[in-house]
Amino acid sequence: MASVLFIGGTGQISLPCVERAVAAGHAVSVFNRGRREAALPAGVTGIVGDMADAEAYRKLGDRRFDVVCQFMVFTPEQMAQDIATFSGKTGQYVFISSASVYEKPARHYVITERTPTVNPYWPYSQAKIACESMLKAATNLDWTIVRPSHTVRTGLPTMVGEGDVIPRRMLAGKPVIVAGDGTTPWTLTRSEDFAVPFVNLFGKSAALGEDFHITSDRAYTWDAIYGAIARGVGTSARIVHVPTDTLVRYKPDWIGPLIGDKSWAALFDNAKVKRVAGDFTCSEDLDEVLAEPIRLLKLRLSQPSADTSELDGLIDRIASEQSALGR
Repeated sequence: MASVLFIGGTGQISLPCVERAVAAGHAVSVFNRGRREAALPAGVTGIVGDMADAEAYRKLGDRRFDVVCQFMVFTPEQMAQDIATFSGKTGQYVFISSASVYEKPARHYVITERTPTVNPYWPYSQAKIACESMLKAATNLDWTIVRPSHTVRTGLPTMVGEGDVIPRRMLAGKPVIVAGDGTTPWTLTRSEDFAVPFVNLFGKSAALGEDFHITSDRAYTWDAIYGAIARGVGTSARIVHVPTDTLVRYKPDWIGPLIGDKSWAALFDNAKVKRVAGDFTCSEDLDEVLAEPIRLLKLRLSQPSADTSELDGLIDRIASEQSALGR
């Protein structure tokens, strides 16, 4: 049994990992600001604090946890703080990066950990790459890098972060937009499936100084994903396909999530993590993969929606102008 600290611990990916770590018998503590909707498992020690409080955060390292799981570092400045806080004070520092760091487009259609980490399109990915580089250069800190791909629990898998706008449009009979022709394969992984190999990396000497992605072995087309969302809320999807280059001309900040991520095929070889964490399986039934996001979506749909008129209006405009081509 190890003493494990989760920084974050209640998010889309981290909460199932906390639950799995508790079930595996680890002594688990969670550090966050104490603002949470989901309850932590019994026996978890909550530590209320803020990473922005540098002096208080520095004391966290003095508790000397066996494993530190960092879900909340997104910038080089935050990584520098963690290196200073935990160097020489933990047996394993696990940094949650992102599979979006891999080159776009990948030179081979199956992504492995040998795929270069180069993403010139998305500042989010560039910051994660910079954090990885800093960690790899650190001394006196045994690290493991984990790169989730599109992992689902609370949020819906949409192309540019439209979230609940998409099912609300579907229910209203309005068109929704998919970049490209809708046939690009995209890997989705349930958070609860991700958690199993993630926790199995704890305390493994073979995991130190190594990077791993953890994903399902199955991909789905974007048309199939949007069709499953529609099916989950009892309607159908009116999909309008729009070239990616066209979409980013309408809204330039879509370059990151589209050209920097979702417009490319995402197929992963998980052999490396399976060698270290043991074999694992993920749900491959799309309706099952989306069951929990759809359940939580239905709870949100019963509540008044936030103002989405600007995005709705843009989607209406794009769908109308694309559909008018060739008439």
